[in-house]
Amino acid sequence: MIAHCAGEPVSARQFLADVRHLAARLPSGTHVLNVCADRYHFAVGLAACLVSRKISLMPGTRTPEAIRQLAASTPDALCLTDDERCDIDLERVHYRRGPASAATWSMPRLDPAQTAAILYTSGSTGAPVPHAKTWGSLVHCVQSGAALLGLAGGAPFAIVGTVPAQHMYGFESTVLLPLLNGGSFAAERPFYPADVCAALAAAPRPRVLVTTPVHLRTLLAAGLDLPTDLIVSATAPLSRELARDVEARFAAPLLEIYGSTETGQIATRRTRDTDVWTLWPGVQLVCRAGDTFAAGGHVGRPTALADVIEITGPDTFRLHGRTADLVNIAGKRSSFGFLNHQLNAIDGVSDGAFFQPEAAPPDGAVTRLAAVAVAPALSAAAITAELRLRIDPVFLPRPLLLVDALPRNATGKLPRDSLLAVLDRHNLERQDLERQDLERQDPPPGGV
Repeated sequence: MIAHCAGEPVSARQFLADVRHLAARLPSGTHVLNVCADRYHFAVGLAACLVSRKISLMPGTRTPEAIRQLAASTPDALCLTDDERCDIDLERVHYRRGPASAATWSMPRLDPAQTAAILYTSGSTGAPVPHAKTWGSLVHCVQSGAALLGLAGGAPFAIVGTVPAQHMYGFESTVLLPLLNGGSFAAERPFYPADVCAALAAAPRPRVLVTTPVHLRTLLAAGLDLPTDLIVSATAPLSRELARDVEARFAAPLLEIYGSTETGQIATRRTRDTDVWTLWPGVQLVCRAGDTFAAGGHVGRPTALADVIEITGPDTFRLHGRTADLVNIAGKRSSFGFLNHQLNAIDGVSDGAFFQPEAAPPDGAVTRLAAVAVAPALSAAAITAELRLRIDPVFLPRPLLLVDALPRNATGKLPRDSLLAVLDRHNLERQDLERQDLERQDPPPGGV
């Protein structure tokens, strides 16, 4: 069994038949934007591209501007979708499942050097950047990490993922990991806690939940039982407290993965027990001129990491936050990680984040931070008053915006453009209110 769709098993033989059927339907051209929401449909599309020597495109966002840029850089790109309402402005191929297969088993052989996919950074710290991945490097990465996760050796396991297959973490952990190590995966991507529990219950054991810190906090708050045997988390660092609460509540080990679009997954830790990360076999870290580079193993040539790293041994390190996470205002230093932790620790704040509105303030101007928060029972003034007790006043957000939900993407990250859009809407609303106030204070001629 290679997958389970709505609880129904799909064999590897049927998977390969579906791959051959789709590969025959793909038009000429080299690049395919695979936006299939169903994880099984995505995996079939990925494999159909591999056997056809096409490249799967996986941008972090699908806004019209992102699609325009993608089309400009890859003019032959077409869109593979399983949504009849898809309106992406590219030539579209709709997923169709092939007939039931009785064909003789035939395993495709792939060239390790062929480019399998181009993935893009999330845009959380700037413009998305493309990174090409060869099939050999992806296989090397996933098979190296499987042993550290206890999922190597061919014993069956089932993956349920709350993250999309198009994200680097979801791609590696919910599609490639089971395909390359004898596991299976659930086709659906559950979102609500009850749906996550139902998807796990429908999967065969042992069950692995691949998720994010945002989802873990939501699952804890829901108070439901989580029938899983292993939990894997990535996309943002977990606190020791959250990791311990998760393990205690769900009686399953929680392993955290560290990686990036640039490098793929390169380290893991059991956060409940340690703040030290263990590197994938063959991967090494090197410091040069204050920056940290990963090299060796599946990473290959030295690749810069966007984090502040403390190397603690030949294959271990501590993570101290993102390089872009550091904040320096009026000679005082902090980090967005610390500030976000203090904001979210306030009773009544269910989600919140700081950000810097200006990438580079004008000469002589003091940097000002902004923040958004979800806190239905609190006012901005009350949250600011609590923050004054927790952080230096120079880091207080101006403004602090209250919203119904943060503009997180499918993996729980907050692209900077989305935060700036929230701020722009706030500024427009404020300007409109100021204009209305002026009109009330200065009535038109002839008024009483």
